Amino acid sequence: MASDEGADAADRVAGGTALQALRRLESGPRGLTEAEAAARLERTGENTLPQSRPASWPRLLLRGPRDPFTAVLLCLGLVCALVAAWGTAVVILALVAVSCVLRASGEHRADRSLAGLRELVAGTATVLRRPTGGQPPRPREIPVAELVPGDVLRLGPGDLVPADVRLLRARGLTVHQAALTGESAPVAKSPADPPDARAESHLCFQGSEVASGSATAVVLTTGARTRFAAALGGPPRREPSAFDRSVHGISWVLIRFMLLTPPLVLMANAALRGRGLTTLPFAVAVAVGLTPEMLPVIVTTCLARGAALLARTHGVIVRRLPALHDLAAIDVLCVDKTGTLTQDRPVAERSLGPDGHDDPAPLRWAAVNAWWTLQLAELPAPDALDEALLEAVTDHEEHDGLDAIPHDPVRRLSTAVVRGPGAGTHTLVVKGAVEDVLDRCVLAPGERARLEALAAREADGGLRLLAVATAVRPARTRAYTPADERGLTFRGLVAFRDTLAPDAAAALRDLAARGVAVRLLTGDHPGTAARVCRELGLEPGRVVIGADPVPAPAASPATTVVHARCTPADKARVVAALRAAGHTVGFLGDGVNDAPALRAADVGIAPRGACAVARESADVVLGEKDLGAVGHAIAAGRHSSGNIASYLRVTLSSNLGNVLAMLAAGLLLPFLPMLPAQVLVQNLCFDAAQLAFAYDRPGAAALRRPAELRPRAFLRLLIGFGALNAVADLATFAVLALAPDGSGAVDDRAVFHSAWFTENLLTQALVMVLLRTGTRTPGAVGPVARSAAVLGAVGLLLPPGPLGTRLGMTPLPVPYYLLLTVVLALYALALRLLTRRRPS
Repeated sequence: MASDEGADAADRVAGGTALQALRRLESGPRGLTEAEAAARLERTGENTLPQSRPASWPRLLLRGPRDPFTAVLLCLGLVCALVAAWGTAVVILALVAVSCVLRASGEHRADRSLAGLRELVAGTATVLRRPTGGQPPRPREIPVAELVPGDVLRLGPGDLVPADVRLLRARGLTVHQAALTGESAPVAKSPADPPDARAESHLCFQGSEVASGSATAVVLTTGARTRFAAALGGPPRREPSAFDRSVHGISWVLIRFMLLTPPLVLMANAALRGRGLTTLPFAVAVAVGLTPEMLPVIVTTCLARGAALLARTHGVIVRRLPALHDLAAIDVLCVDKTGTLTQDRPVAERSLGPDGHDDPAPLRWAAVNAWWTLQLAELPAPDALDEALLEAVTDHEEHDGLDAIPHDPVRRLSTAVVRGPGAGTHTLVVKGAVEDVLDRCVLAPGERARLEALAAREADGGLRLLAVATAVRPARTRAYTPADERGLTFRGLVAFRDTLAPDAAAALRDLAARGVAVRLLTGDHPGTAARVCRELGLEPGRVVIGADPVPAPAASPATTVVHARCTPADKARVVAALRAAGHTVGFLGDGVNDAPALRAADVGIAPRGACAVARESADVVLGEKDLGAVGHAIAAGRHSSGNIASYLRVTLSSNLGNVLAMLAAGLLLPFLPMLPAQVLVQNLCFDAAQLAFAYDRPGAAALRRPAELRPRAFLRLLIGFGALNAVADLATFAVLALAPDGSGAVDDRAVFHSAWFTENLLTQALVMVLLRTGTRTPGAVGPVARSAAVLGAVGLLLPPGPLGTRLGMTPLPVPYYLLLTVVLALYALALRLLTRRRPS
């Protein structure tokens, strides 16, 4: 209700002319003073969307049973309670409680870490503020949260509209407002009062994105009073990532096994042993043994620790935790050239006339365009090429500027209008991509081919080019539009030299060593892009124009594919085609033209200095636009993914083997192979030991290739290791049956239970060490090795201790330990051979 009232208030303030809106807000075209802004901020509060409070501890605990594994465990515990199997019920419910507490603790830490990381990438806005009432306004960049009603701000291409605003001036402004209206095409905006009072062409709303043009506007409403806040029903739901889908696929296969296990055990024991409902607690315990109930805890902890470490050591912010795993799976990285492979500081190298000879005129005209476009279009800042032009020419103010049409990525042109050489005339100064400028020039037959050849010769030399053209028109008062960019006279070319980024070559070699193919997507000339690749040690295997066709990545990561003359739509199509071919694609971009590709990629990556639209579209934000930082992020993702894969491989193969052995022993033995409480205590000990995987550092092998969980291949792998585990358990049964102690251990249930309990925990300790990701030699000292040693000690010390007695176990005779040692040695040897045949 408050948001609706705020939106209505904004409509009332926005009514009438721009001057009337300024008066209602007690502001003016020169903006607010610092003191006025501070007082309004105190009164209206920060410009932030209403967010749900951080979940409290009780709420986090109540979320636990929503996890499918925990929910199944809870149901199994209640079933045991209904049949009065109180011991089993208590242990199962204790497992549920421990799982919920650990998960709540991990989510609480992750929420705090992410909240801190989001503060590091908070957006900014350029406003006009005055130190005091008598001083002139100065453009100043402030956090979006500090905007207040009455602030006068500037908007440029790629900016997110930070509040509901009323336009004061605009040049060629179009905005994407799909977040509010669902319109996919950009909508033109103008400061003129609309003829229809219900029209909103003079308003821009929070959540919109500036597609092209520039504007100056006054803030009407902020925070919860904006129209976006009124329409926001909650945080937007994102499509599940590849990681989420993989884990859920594995989870639901296991849940089906869990739900089938109790009825199968009951029916088999009833048919073969005449033990019906009396075996229900055992059947439930077997089902619990299949459950990786620590999976949510391990996943959350691994990803949160990896994200926090990246932020602390490399300044890389992961805005969505599952994106860290998707980083690990990247096998194709799409990048732009400027600012990534080259420094984002070009230098004006040459100025060529239409005849191809040196001529300073094109450079001067280009500088005039850059200066007046910056001034009249009120752009927040010049781009890199405009900065190079303004550094090269200092007398660009000799012409009187009248109007400007700023650059946009589709037109690939910018136009400045200055007072003409004669009375009653205006001169249009147009600069932009060579092909687009030539399309608008009047040329003699054969002239275009000659000029294109001249441009190609310079581009093949590794230079970036801007074409410059002018036109003299009769003076007029009506604003100029892109339709006026025609009938031009070609003036020449300005060539720029790019400097290679100092660390780009090393970063590319590192990515190739990690199995990541780099694909270059650029709007530049094909020759320029190919030359940069060769200078960096990349062999441009194929150079294509735009998005069609999209060749497959080269067999060697050292060979790259170059897409030149790419439009924003081309970049998004390339990314989508690669994903459709089964690749996991990352995209590194920083401009408004990169936003579609950032959203289309599995992982969108943007530097902290990117435009607001690119930064908000990204999953990962870099401290700097640096390929080396991307390599560090991929390595951190593979560390976290390796630990998660280790946990799944270890727990599922061990649990599957134990369950198969229990089912077989339950049918072959005249008594239960292990009491339900013993099964559950063993499961609890194993789960606690595996928490060490969240703090492990996988071996170097885990970093050499993309990491991806493929449910079917993963489950096939587990069946092989699980079958070996079951064989080891059945071998233990045979050894116990043939024990040298009189009548054999099968006649002494307590000894059998104790021996198998010990053997299970010892084999699980071995599995933790030998199936750890990337390990090629057992016994590596680390959290997993230490935890495995503690687990093995529990297996040896618990049965003869007081707790073992309460659980129905007894000390083992010394010969049994010798026999178990032989079984474990053979099992370790077989497991080692199997891991070499099927690498982790």
